[in-house]
Amino acid sequence: MARQPAKTLWYDRPRYVYLEFCVEDSTDVKVVIEDHRLVFSCKNADGVEFYNEINLYARVNSKDSREKRSDRSITCFMRKWKEKVAWPRITKENIKPAWLSVDFDNWRDWEGDEEVERAMVEQYAEMLEKVTEKGPPPAMDDLDDD
Repeated sequence: MARQPAKTLWYDRPRYVYLEFCVEDSTDVKVVIEDHRLVFSCKNADGVEFYNEINLYARVNSKDSREKRSDRSITCFMRKWKEKVAWPRITKENIKPAWLSVDFDNWRDWEGDEEVERAMVEQYAEMLEKVTEKGPPPAMDDLDDD
């Protein structure tokens, strides 16, 4: 039986890039994480062989990268060599294989979060200033119109 690529989801975080190979009831799982490449292979319960090879967009720290197998998938978390640098894609080549998709359930546009957070803090501080300029709260007597 011929090998086929496993459906693969990926998402980006400031320190890690995550890949999830969606193979239920996998056996004979092999994951090789190199600095610029990832090779994945396994079989499913029906004996179908899966094989994916990905030349990575940027360098990862292969010694600080891991994989975790569950009943439904194999997840790889690869430590970025350059942290806090967003990856626009997972592959070195600017192509998107049919078996590779962005994991929108876990995707977060984290790049520039610090600026957004700073703007929110400034906005909150301005709001507090406006609130405190309005004077003291009303006395309890003023609220009782019985």
